[in-house]
Amino acid sequence: MSEPERLQRAPQYRPTLVDPYRDHLRRRRSDDPAVPVGHLFNEIKALGYQGSFNLLYPYITQGRVEADRLPISPRRLARLLLTRPDSLKDEHRRLLDDLTTACPQMIDLAELVRGFADLLRPHEDNADRLGTWITTTRTCDLPHLHAFTRGLDQDHDAVHAAVTLPFHNGGTEGVNTKTKRIMRQMHGRASFALLRHRILLA
Repeated sequence: MSEPERLQRAPQYRPTLVDPYRDHLRRRRSDDPAVPVGHLFNEIKALGYQGSFNLLYPYITQGRVEADRLPISPRRLARLLLTRPDSLKDEHRRLLDDLTTACPQMIDLAELVRGFADLLRPHEDNADRLGTWITTTRTCDLPHLHAFTRGLDQDHDAVHAAVTLPFHNGGTEGVNTKTKRIMRQMHGRASFALLRHRILLA
C-alpha cells in the first residue's frame, strides 16, 4: 500500500451494472469533482450502460467510485499460502504469484512458509534443516514469525520429534473426536455405562 489509510478495506458490495464503467466515472470525478450525476449517466449510457439512473446515483453517493478494494483478503491470502501448490487452480496460482512478489517481506514470507511445509514431512535430516529455517527466519523483517520461532524453541523436544519421527497422535485424537460425537448424540441424557457400552461395541 502506498499509504496506511489504504489498508482499510472497502465495504463488500454486490456486483452491479455500473462496475464496468467505474474507471471512467473515477477519471471524470477526478478531473471535475462537481460534475453532475446526470452528465455521468448520459456519458456511460453512450458507452453501453444498460442500468438505470436510480442504480447509478447510490453507487456514486456511497463512495463506490473512489473506494479502493483489496484484490484479496488477508485470510484468503493466508489460505492460498498454506495450500499445496499442486492443489491450486491456475488463476489462484497466478494471483498468489502476483501477491507474493509485491514486496520483499511477501517474498520472504512465501519462501519461509514453503520451507516450513517441507519440514512437515518427517525425516532424520529435518533437525538440521529446522535449525537453519529458524536462523533464516530471524534475519527477516517478519516480527510475527519471530514470535513463532520463539514458540518452537520453547517446545524444542516436541517439535524435533514431530519433524524427524514418523509417529503422531492422530489416532488418539480420532478416538477423542469419535467419543465426543457419541456423547453429543445422546444429548447428555444417558449414563456413563451406556457411553462405555457404545464405544466398546463400535
